[in-house]
Amino acid sequence: MLKSKFIAFAVFLLQSLSMSITAQQAPLIPIPVKAEYPQGFYSLPSRVIIAAPKSEALQAAVKNLTDRLEKTAMRKVQMLWDASSQADLAHIRLVLSKQSLANLGNEGYTLSVNAKGIVITANKPAGLFYGIQSLLQLMPKEIESKQTVIKQTWKVPFAQITDYPRFAWRGLMLDVARHFFNKDQVKQFIDEMVAYKYNILHFHLTDDEGWRVEIKSFPNLTKKGAWNVPKVGRFTEFSKPEPNEPRTQGGFFTKEDIQDIVAYAKDRFVNVMPEIDVPGHSMAAIASYPELSCTPEAVNYQVISGEPFIDWSHGHAVALQDNTLCPANEKVYTFLDKVFTEVAEMFPFEYIHMGGDECPKNYWEKNPQILAMMQKENLKTPQEVQAFFTRRLEKIITSKGKKMMGWDEILEGGGLPKNTAVMSWRGIAGGVQAAKDGHEVVMTPNNHVYVDLMQGDAAIEPPVYETVRLRDSYAFNPVPEGVDAKLVKGGQANLWSEQLFTYRHLQYMLFPRAWAVSEALWSPQENRNWDNFVSRVEHHFARFDQAEKKYAPSMYDAIIQVGKNEQGQLWVDLSTEVNPLSVHYSFDYSYPDNFYPAASGKVIIPKDALVMRMISYRGKEKVGRMMSISIEDLKKRVKK
Repeated sequence: MLKSKFIAFAVFLLQSLSMSITAQQAPLIPIPVKAEYPQGFYSLPSRVIIAAPKSEALQAAVKNLTDRLEKTAMRKVQMLWDASSQADLAHIRLVLSKQSLANLGNEGYTLSVNAKGIVITANKPAGLFYGIQSLLQLMPKEIESKQTVIKQTWKVPFAQITDYPRFAWRGLMLDVARHFFNKDQVKQFIDEMVAYKYNILHFHLTDDEGWRVEIKSFPNLTKKGAWNVPKVGRFTEFSKPEPNEPRTQGGFFTKEDIQDIVAYAKDRFVNVMPEIDVPGHSMAAIASYPELSCTPEAVNYQVISGEPFIDWSHGHAVALQDNTLCPANEKVYTFLDKVFTEVAEMFPFEYIHMGGDECPKNYWEKNPQILAMMQKENLKTPQEVQAFFTRRLEKIITSKGKKMMGWDEILEGGGLPKNTAVMSWRGIAGGVQAAKDGHEVVMTPNNHVYVDLMQGDAAIEPPVYETVRLRDSYAFNPVPEGVDAKLVKGGQANLWSEQLFTYRHLQYMLFPRAWAVSEALWSPQENRNWDNFVSRVEHHFARFDQAEKKYAPSMYDAIIQVGKNEQGQLWVDLSTEVNPLSVHYSFDYSYPDNFYPAASGKVIIPKDALVMRMISYRGKEKVGRMMSISIEDLKKRVKK
């Protein structure tokens, strides 16, 4: 009896081990609703037959799959379109179910890989599209290569997956106003987001540094408003441009460009939501048409090139130059009506985002036009002035057959129309309040999903004012306690571009944090696990290496805490997001490796030390980057 129990237990261990090994070969992001990985692999033959419904909506997805198989895996592909009688011959079958499959909705799918082949089934083409993304992730990492890869076999692990999204709104925001990214780069961005099942591109098109969309009614918006002076250094700390410096940096999208981008996104089941940021963040518009301002000196304003012009030392925006549209000027509403008429024609998505954030009001507080309007309209505060502006803009946007969305500042001043949706960015408080007031909400709290912020220590990361680590992004839950989940449309990650000078750096800031947010928006909360996610991230790092895409390895680098003990000695505590890692350090200007001391608890800094260096290892493998920080900088971190 004891022997049979031991044999049964041994068999169980072997089965568990084999399932674990197989599961490690299927590290999907975002993690599916339900997935089983039996032992075994399906090997793709040299000639792959794919059966698929002849749906126009699936053409881009099928082409992506066939291109990968033909150009990278050197497989010959034969397509069977709507060939149900021959479908059994196919090695990969894409099936639209004739009867609606429970739970899958419009975007869900099932994916089966066994000895007979691969079958993806869905209710709608979008489901097949997302099933294909998962299939590509199941394939060997070399499928991501831009070059042909010679492999003896291309194996796909056996799998039985049922998957569908937690939220309908799974967004990524791309700011092309601060730094312009061209049409091809935007298409690349779309391809990279859909690989992880995002479906909303929030397109931030206008700001103080540039107006990026052609408006036929107001040609100066792009003739003048799309260009500034190229600068190299740290944004917001650039020198003020000289009057005659050439304004050659920038660009804009023509209407034809927008049409192309929208169509490209549609083929990948992405909706594009435009943002025209008003009444603040409008310097590019004012520089183009000074009559939109309340301030006479606006005739001398230029598009901002990264020089400081907002004072944040007061805890809110105080403008050194008035970057707001004038709420008391009827020309502004005529301008907005024409702008949003053209924007609504370019973007078929049901929402238009009007911004509404960080609007400085110090110029309003002393402006005769606005003071007169406040008296006439019985407005008591500058916040009520902005609310008055927002209500008028909502009528304009609604008249174009669209719904309005704005950042959570649009709640201030009261009277926000009920059909206006709110995007909560200053934490979750705005979203909680908006939901209580009956507004639909998209959660995008800056402490979790602002992926333009530093993702590691300031000693090694490109400097930004705050840090959002990968673990912070992974902790994102779009439905906080006490909020009606029915009013939460979903969430998104925001990538502001003040510090993004190249597309490579864009990728560095986006990944892997965008993977964490994608899992928060797609996967069931109960399926999510940090350690398991980290192991999958590492697999996707390897896939990105194959694709020659950039990502941040910041999760391996040391987290630094500094303090003083009772004797006044300075100490440093070094930890990491990822375990188990060891952090090795030196104080003698040499470069530590895994033979140097490993930090354990609070490390006392030698009295005469001037610099500390540290690096992370997993066993004998170097995984972190060499970090150097002066002792003077460490002293500044001590909380008094």
